[in-house]
Amino acid sequence: MAHGSRIEPATEQSHLRDLTDADFEKFRRIIYETAGITLNEGKKELLRARLGKILRKRGLTSFTDYLAEIENDDSGDEITVLLDAVSTNVTSFFREPDHFRFMESTVLPALAAARNQTGARKVRIWCAGCSTGEEPYSLAVTLRETLPGIEGWDVKILATDISTRVLQIARNGLYAGDKFKTMPSPVVNRWFVPAEVHGEGGYYRVQHAIRKMVTFAHLNLHADYPFKGPFDAIFCRNVMIYFDRPTQETLVNRYHRYLAEDGYLFIGHSESLNSIAHPFKYVRPAVYRKTGAASAERKGPSA
Repeated sequence: MAHGSRIEPATEQSHLRDLTDADFEKFRRIIYETAGITLNEGKKELLRARLGKILRKRGLTSFTDYLAEIENDDSGDEITVLLDAVSTNVTSFFREPDHFRFMESTVLPALAAARNQTGARKVRIWCAGCSTGEEPYSLAVTLRETLPGIEGWDVKILATDISTRVLQIARNGLYAGDKFKTMPSPVVNRWFVPAEVHGEGGYYRVQHAIRKMVTFAHLNLHADYPFKGPFDAIFCRNVMIYFDRPTQETLVNRYHRYLAEDGYLFIGHSESLNSIAHPFKYVRPAVYRKTGAASAERKGPSA
């Protein structure tokens, strides 16, 4: 890996040169071309602050030097570090609870009835943009509490994210107690075990019965997917807000191909598919379904 100009290990008094407009444009281009993430002009200070931490840690004083490190790194590791820095990860257990209630009341009972008839008791769900793991673990808990005889089912939840940092947290399955404030105590007690960190209590670890249902993997939604599906449901919530409209449209139509017939796509309640062309049938706010009828006719803004 090539390195730019360096100074002695950075201190609090170290002075970083300003992030120039030219360098900001280069970072924007790299991030967009690599991950489809759009940074508008208002994000310049945010990017400067986040990348500044990397520069200080490495003893760099110039954003231009850091760009050189990225451009001269053939391993792709520096791109991963860059994308980790710009990723915003805000999540919680059972965030946007309407989706989990809909899974419990509608999606899973219908799926169970259909699979019990065929004998193919298999469920596949993909969390695209899983962050620190609360969403896929919430889904695993929902499945455990909803599907009768789940031990006899083949259930797998794929949870992916572009940030290796948050994936490590997710794999550890260890969370501070304040993460569980909105979760009923009986649910916490059934699926989470009290734990300590550095001798301090107040933490909980996800039980093995839940953890074994979830597979975490690094994935750039903008790149090739190393799997075929199909999935019974795809959760891509509060992720598409970081993409421009053409990228959103490409992504949503790609999801359609990876869903099983009658599968569901869940997006964030702050998001909408109204402004893009897609083949999904609208079900309810932030919930769409792949159906034969919808597949035959592309749904535009009125979907």
